[in-house]
Amino acid sequence: MAKRKIIKIDSDKCNGCGLCIPNCPEGAIQMIDKKARLISDLFCDGLGACLGHCPQGAITIEEREAVEYDEKKTMENIVKHGENTIKAHLEHLKSHGQDKYYKEALEFLKERGIDVKLGCPGSRSMSFSDDKTDVQVEAGQRQSQLRQWPVQLHLVTPQAAYFQKADVLLSADCVAYTVGDFHKDYLKGKSLAIACPKLDEGKEIYIEKIKSLIDDAKINTLTVMTMEVPCCHGLVVLAQEAAQTAKRKIPIKSMIVSLKGKVLSEEWL
Repeated sequence: MAKRKIIKIDSDKCNGCGLCIPNCPEGAIQMIDKKARLISDLFCDGLGACLGHCPQGAITIEEREAVEYDEKKTMENIVKHGENTIKAHLEHLKSHGQDKYYKEALEFLKERGIDVKLGCPGSRSMSFSDDKTDVQVEAGQRQSQLRQWPVQLHLVTPQAAYFQKADVLLSADCVAYTVGDFHKDYLKGKSLAIACPKLDEGKEIYIEKIKSLIDDAKINTLTVMTMEVPCCHGLVVLAQEAAQTAKRKIPIKSMIVSLKGKVLSEEWL
């Protein structure tokens, strides 16, 4: 065994809601005695897809001695639950840049003649034009609440004056196009950084920048807004990894937005 990152479940905090179960396609978590339990180190990849789905904050990531994660044994467990679970697992690996495990999973499926039509839920074409909702149109021009430039996380400088002791909004790229009142309701009074956890490269740089915002800029709070698609949760994971290595501790809020711009969940991590 060697040290690696793996989830830890605080049974005292767990209320048995079970929301983490469907968000662990690897099958590493099960409900036992009305509590979520990590049943096998072998199935846990330590990437934390379940983290943002625990309303009690009972799940964290720790580094400890653990049996090495085994992709093929995990796939043997996953295929029993059908195509949707297989797709969720593959997207989970891909969104976290786990190319080695992703290739092993595809090889496993090929060897067993299992044909799965791949496709990211976030790239599926949909039209909302037929939706009948009451919309109140506000007259006049609304003022932008953007306080700085640049905003892309690769380009921002944590030492910039507008980040010093600020409340920071870290937003997935698509959020502002989805939420109609993004500026008024969520950006006002905050400094901004945007990123795409699926398409952007250099995620290790993102972790260092977020860590610098916490330690060097001494930001007050960090709000992470992401879309409901699975790959978007990677931005929350990056923020949590940065926070774990930072010297300072700050409040971090996760907000998940639906494809139609509705806030589905809002919780402090």
